[in-house]
Amino acid sequence: MNLEPEKMIGMYQTMLRIRRFEERVMDMYARQLIPGLAHLYIGEEAVATGVCANLKNDDYITSTHRGHGHCIAKGGELKIMMAELFGRTTGYCRGKGGSMHIANIELGILGANGIVAAGLPIAGGAALSIKMRGAKQVAVSFFGDGACNQGTFHESLNMAAVWKLPVVFVCENNQYAISVSAKRAGSIQDYYLRKASYGIEGCKVDGNDILSVYEAAREAVSRAREGKGPTLIECKTYRWRGHYEGEADRTYLYRPKEEIEEWMKKCPIDRFKKFLLDQKVTKEANLQKIDEQIQAEIEEAIEFAKNSPEPEPEDALKDVYYES
Repeated sequence: MNLEPEKMIGMYQTMLRIRRFEERVMDMYARQLIPGLAHLYIGEEAVATGVCANLKNDDYITSTHRGHGHCIAKGGELKIMMAELFGRTTGYCRGKGGSMHIANIELGILGANGIVAAGLPIAGGAALSIKMRGAKQVAVSFFGDGACNQGTFHESLNMAAVWKLPVVFVCENNQYAISVSAKRAGSIQDYYLRKASYGIEGCKVDGNDILSVYEAAREAVSRAREGKGPTLIECKTYRWRGHYEGEADRTYLYRPKEEIEEWMKKCPIDRFKKFLLDQKVTKEANLQKIDEQIQAEIEEAIEFAKNSPEPEPEDALKDVYYES
């Protein structure tokens, strides 16, 4: 795999942007400045980045309750995302979607989703529209290991296989569905093996190795664009934080502290940074400058969100489809 230095540095930048964004969300949530719930993507940055680095602006993605990383990797603007998390009218959904429901059709983001596995059939529907229009777009569905045991997972893969839809199913196996270990929830530990049930392509990759994710997604996206049908990619990864912010006090009840610390040593960002420096793709000073620029960008986003207006009561029925 030959990647241009600019492409690799761009992927590093995206991963770091996700990490720094989530760290500040963690802080803002603790200060009670962000309403609702917040499910952070820290530790899983290589998956969204590696997959979306293969997508075009008009390609589609569907996301999950842990969707900030997907939105950023697909091109979401930090200030508009932060405003949405703050519940302000300048957010992507006018402050009505919040953390779990960010959507932007112009960027192909068909929505984060608070319902487990609900994004798979939406991605399937988008892929069907692509095929019916004769377009060269691709739809990607991100979902967790818990979604693999939902009926919509099986229904979506079956229909996509039968109709040879241009869709890539990306399982972010972070080992836990809320507090239930994947080892207890399924009779097999590698969900990508379910590809055989539907006669589609599939593979398992190290979800903390962005180059492995990128390459697997590259092949799957190319296959979809060529009309060769869907692919199931399983990315083995791990979330560092609790299922949601505020859960940290009970994390060790279902996850050993040693397990969390061991996975933190496999940080996807540190791993890729080492690769870039070892291969002399860039220099430490350049990466430090990138970090400083990202942090400044995030602080601007926070100020933008704080200074944006909240929705008025009379805005409740605006931008909502309903029958009178």
